[in-house]
Amino acid sequence: MTLWRNWAGTVTASPREVVHAGTVDAVAAAVTRAASAGLTVRVAGSGHSFTPLVATDGLLLHVDELSGVTAVDRERGRVRVLGGTPLHVLNPALQRLGLALPNLGDIDRQTISGAIATGTHGTGMRRQGIASAVCGLTLVLADGSTLTCSVEVDPEVFAAARVGLGALGVVVEVELQCVPAFRLHAKESAQALSRLLPRLQAEVDGHDHVDVLWFPHTDRVSVKRNDVVGAHEGPGPLTPWRARLDDELLANGVFEATNRLAAALPASVPVVNEVAARLLGAREFADDSWRVFCSSRRVRFVESEYAVPRASVGAVIGELRSWFERTRAPVPFPVELRFVGADDVWLSTAFERDSGYVAVHQYHRMDPAPLFAAFEAIVAEHAGRPHWGKVHTLGAQRLRDLYPRFEPFRAVRERLDPGRVFTNAHVRHLLGD
Repeated sequence: MTLWRNWAGTVTASPREVVHAGTVDAVAAAVTRAASAGLTVRVAGSGHSFTPLVATDGLLLHVDELSGVTAVDRERGRVRVLGGTPLHVLNPALQRLGLALPNLGDIDRQTISGAIATGTHGTGMRRQGIASAVCGLTLVLADGSTLTCSVEVDPEVFAAARVGLGALGVVVEVELQCVPAFRLHAKESAQALSRLLPRLQAEVDGHDHVDVLWFPHTDRVSVKRNDVVGAHEGPGPLTPWRARLDDELLANGVFEATNRLAAALPASVPVVNEVAARLLGAREFADDSWRVFCSSRRVRFVESEYAVPRASVGAVIGELRSWFERTRAPVPFPVELRFVGADDVWLSTAFERDSGYVAVHQYHRMDPAPLFAAFEAIVAEHAGRPHWGKVHTLGAQRLRDLYPRFEPFRAVRERLDPGRVFTNAHVRHLLGD
């Protein structure tokens, strides 16, 4: 029996069978065989989810060999991509085609199917999450058949499957609506949280992409403002030595050391955070969009993230700040703020709502429970919708209130997987089986 573990090391599983499928036929055969044997099926992407979406004692299906671009429609700017394609492979492949995804998160280790299944989103009020770029999907269903859907073909399945939690079938191919490849002018600087919050909404409206990192127990934030520029506009990319200094030595090497110190001496966290905040100096550069969006994160952590109405972000941060001041909780990781425009994807955290995302993190060697419990209580007062791949405790009863299309999603699932082949304990908790 094989032991599976997620990236953070917080979720493990002992599947009865593990299959690496490199073709759609191989996926169909594995699913059919598992269903006949009474086994449930879960699909493993890169393991970057912090929730037990993948954990199974049945068949664990890896689609990492199902990778690559299969077709390009240059006139419409669309590509078809196999479901196991990692974003760090997809992004340069799109660049070579003169294309790009409109928005990305800050990590590119996920597979495209895993990223859309959990609602990976990025930042930018004039942008939406990655699932909004999906214009077609092909799934292998519980009986081994394939189903292709889009706005024009089986639109209800399409609306459900763009963020499908792996509960409808195995996404084996994705059609993506891309944009012409573009460059971003990045401006990063430190400032006071107390000065930023009153004009945060104006900052968000004034730039294409805004990402804020606030260090608990300090009044310091790092603000990242990214704006689209032309091919020959703005400064050049980071020099190799500066990229290594910032992204390898400071953001990974030194940050790992400061977190280890915080784990050994929790009382040192306020001082550690003040030092860490000051290490993130100002910088300005321009580069291909995906090179600006994505960064290397090797320091392991556990994360909880909720989407709230964008106007509620200031209140959530104020309540979090009061909690930190009151408890002196040792949290050496920054709180992250991002913003995304409303979309029409049924289980997207931004469904029909301009959203602000607040994410709290804890170093993997430290107990996240007090922070996550306090955070969840705060966002509950603001109709917070949990990121599907990040730690939360909500189940079907509460999720039904938060997602207007929750019941239609369940109806699509009943149609596609009445025998509940694509499930586990966590999915049953989420969907109310």
